Amino acid sequence: MQGLSFRGDDELKESLNRGNLIELLNWYAARCKEIKEVLFNNAPGNDQMTSPTIQKNLINCCAVETTRAIINDIGDSLFSILVDETRDNSVKEKMAIVLRFVDKSGRVKERFLGISHVTDTCAQSLKDTIDAMFSTHGLSISSLRGQSYDGASNMSGEFNGLKALILRENPHAMYVHYFAHQIQLAIVFVAGRNCMVGDFLDVLAIIVNLVGASCKCVDALRISYQANILEKLNTGELTGGSGQFQEMSLARPGDTRWGSHLLTVTRFINMFNAIIDVLENISEDGVHSDKKSSALRQMNNMQDFEFVFSLHFMFQILAITDDISQALQKKDQDIQNAMRHILVPNMEDIVVMKGRPRHVAQQLNDRFPETTTELFTCISCLSPRDSFAAFDKDKLLCLAQFYHLDFNSEELLLLRPQFDKFLLLVRMDEAFFNLNSISCVAQKLIETRSSYYFPLVYRLLTLALILPVATASVERIFSAMNLIKSDLRNKMGDVWLNDNLVVYVEKAIFKQLENEAILRRFQIMRPRRIQLSKFTVTK
Repeated sequence: MQGLSFRGDDELKESLNRGNLIELLNWYAARCKEIKEVLFNNAPGNDQMTSPTIQKNLINCCAVETTRAIINDIGDSLFSILVDETRDNSVKEKMAIVLRFVDKSGRVKERFLGISHVTDTCAQSLKDTIDAMFSTHGLSISSLRGQSYDGASNMSGEFNGLKALILRENPHAMYVHYFAHQIQLAIVFVAGRNCMVGDFLDVLAIIVNLVGASCKCVDALRISYQANILEKLNTGELTGGSGQFQEMSLARPGDTRWGSHLLTVTRFINMFNAIIDVLENISEDGVHSDKKSSALRQMNNMQDFEFVFSLHFMFQILAITDDISQALQKKDQDIQNAMRHILVPNMEDIVVMKGRPRHVAQQLNDRFPETTTELFTCISCLSPRDSFAAFDKDKLLCLAQFYHLDFNSEELLLLRPQFDKFLLLVRMDEAFFNLNSISCVAQKLIETRSSYYFPLVYRLLTLALILPVATASVERIFSAMNLIKSDLRNKMGDVWLNDNLVVYVEKAIFKQLENEAILRRFQIMRPRRIQLSKFTVTK
């Protein structure tokens, strides 16, 4: 549950550190007589239960039972998948899958299904891996109602991407290119096509590389920054406080890393004088003439009005978009709330490109295609804000027609009168007053048992809720993977990594499991010399 390693480099009795597992067992045995009587030398030599194989079997049982609890929670509900891929510390391509569904209480949940090694990142290989994982856990692709990936061609390709392969098998698995990623890419693209901003970003990248080129430069930057802060504190220009003025360094921005440009610009503003000092030192004391001349040139650029204006202008723009990005990355975010954050202005500014001019807004139009926008517009009619002011029966019927497998012709006819009764209820019943999201409406329908009276409306709500908005959950799994499969543990096998990740990421579910369920599964894996259920075992 802590993502710690099990085994140590030296597990001999003479070792001072035999690894986390054995050291914890020793600690436990020293404090519990019943445990001490069955551990290590007090157990048969061939049944001490500390071998690598036993450890892997036990963790596999924990992971299988955790995943089984997730699958049981889904039941026969419809769901969406969020998929992304990355390299681990042993330079192996990994694909992680997260399921998004609405549970029996009407709450939206995103659960980690598993991570798998893919030898080939072509769309068909990724599809085969998803099929294999679905088969293992008894899931059907026919229950899929949404899919969300990044913009890579192998994932979102219109004809041969993973999206297209799944749509051929299930045309109701609506594709969503997650919003925060789209907005980030659109902003970077548009900003880069503006001459002034494009030049600013180029200069910014050069300065960051120059100042962060060596440990000596980074140390000089920190020392100069600290000196500037102390000077301002002494003159009263700044006031101190707990947690303020932490040690920092410049961060390199990345086009697909949410908020990275804002972080770079913010730190650049805070460390402006310190950066000038470091560039001046490089220009005077640098070893290489090309770096000396580049430092002098960039120092002059930094003191130019256009650069300073662009720096503060981009800070204002990125601060706004970062708030949007953070909102879109919340686990409980739904399409209706996300659409509130994405307002496409009527921009007449033209971006000059090779061949022909394009409007700035065209980038947003390209990233939010017409079909997807129509789907989201229909979903926004379910918003409960201002007493369901946006409620539009015609658009909601259009939304239901997107899912003709879930609504037959008879149910489509019944939807309109059910909409009328539903709207009457939510505008009269105080339980539905002051709700802010579709998810809240779904939960209230369950709480008040109104979902039994409006089954078609509730079904439409769940279809809207399971459409993914962001793959932040997958990104968090990759962060956890880097903790578990670290540089020192880069030889972890694929199954061992998956089992550790499932338990670590879904620890809230794992905590609720009964020990007996895990022990029973361990017992039936193969004939055992001892019945573990006779003993008290602690997770």
